[in-house]
This record gives sequence, C-alpha cells and structure tokens, in this order.
Amino acid sequence: MKAVILAGGFGTRLSEATNLIPKPMVEIGGKPILWHIMKTYSHYGINEFVICCGYKQYVIKEYFANYFRHNSDMTVDLSNNSIEILDNHSESWKVTMVDTGLNTMTGGRIKRIQKYIGNETFLLTYGDGVSDVDIQDTIREHRKSGCIISLTSYKPHGKFGALDIDKEGKVNSFLEKPDGDGNWINAGYFVCEPETFHYIPDNDDTVIFERKPLEQLAADGKMHAYKHRGFWKPMDTLRDNMELNEMWERGKAPWKIW
Repeated sequence: MKAVILAGGFGTRLSEATNLIPKPMVEIGGKPILWHIMKTYSHYGINEFVICCGYKQYVIKEYFANYFRHNSDMTVDLSNNSIEILDNHSESWKVTMVDTGLNTMTGGRIKRIQKYIGNETFLLTYGDGVSDVDIQDTIREHRKSGCIISLTSYKPHGKFGALDIDKEGKVNSFLEKPDGDGNWINAGYFVCEPETFHYIPDNDDTVIFERKPLEQLAADGKMHAYKHRGFWKPMDTLRDNMELNEMWERGKAPWKIW
C-alpha cells in the first residue's frame, strides 16, 4: 500500500521559513517535517510513498536523491573518483516525487498522481502535520466501514483558558485550554479506495479536495471518520514550528513512535 503526501503548497503562513524551501521541508529536530510523517507511516510497515510536489519541488527531489549518501558512512577515493559505502543508516523507502503543478489545488494534485496508484487502496495525508495516529488501525476501521474514504478526525483543544463568570464578576470555574467548540475536524491521514479518484474531475487543477469531492462523498454516505484521541498538531505558523522543535528537544515528542 502506498502513502500519498500533499507537499506542493506555498506555505504562506510560514513565510519566514518557506522563502527558500517548501513547507514540508521545514525542519523539526534537524529533519524535515515530511521525514517525520514518513517515519510514522514506515513504523506501520508503509514504505512506498508518492509525494505531490509543487512549490520549490527541486528541494524535495534533491533531498531524496542524495538521501542514501547523506545517511551513510562512506569513503571517497579522489585519485579515481570512486565511492565506497561503509555503513548504511538510510531508510528502506521507495519515494516517487511527482510535479503536480505550482498553483494546483489539492484535488488537482491528487488526480494527477492517479496513474501511480492504479486500482489499489491508498493512504493520503498532508505534508505539514504530525500525529501518533495508529495507521494500521485506521486501515482496519476503514475496511470495516465499507466506505470509499476514511479520514482521521480530531477534536482540538481551545487556545485559551475558559472562564465561567457570574453577573457580579465572580469566576465560578476556570478550565485551561478546554476542547474547542466541540466539533471534530479533518486531521488528514486518510484511507482511500481507488473510487476516490472518480469524485475528482479530469484536467481541472482548480478542484479543492476538501470542497466538492469530500462534500459529495459525505453526501453519498461513502465517508467514514476515524476518531483519533491522541496527539495531532499541524505546523501552520512559525510558533507551531517552535513548539514542535521544543517538544523534540525535550524528548517529549508524542508523534515519535518509531
């Protein structure tokens, strides 16, 4: 089974870090967030990836093209320009990187990689969020559901403490960062049947996957939600990146399950 990762956006809300590199290549603990996401999948035996590239795609391609040598001990004999690999610390991954266009929306990007998936169930996620979600469990629950697509849902915490204040100004209760508005949100980490592609029109790069395709799948009763109650955090801003790096440096990164 292959995992498809959307990695082609501009990452404008993280512009301090994305002027020179695409958002999925912004680092946490010295490794791109894309690497962290792939390590999660690999932990569950998923080692084939299709990366939907776009903005500054060459950075992603260069990273994986040179990954083996950069993660191996080696001897270079300058007299004959030969290279001997001494010890390999690389991954057993097969990575297909596809140019899905600079301005293509998410639906268009997914449609463009259809030929690399064929008639197989596949996994799909965004290249900017980390989680300790159990990938194999999402697959099991998806198969039980009989749906075309399953998404991982998550109930986020609020950003601020909540106060219950009476008319006289007395605080009756305080709850630090309670659950948000009670709604479950889309956290990505999809499991998709190949019929998912049927909901995305051909040759239309303007299609946003989260709009008409997912809305129609839900309306047809073909969408299942896997409720994840563990850790999930997107990296939307520089502050998010700093928080994720702090977790990693303290050795308290919940998504590090490998």
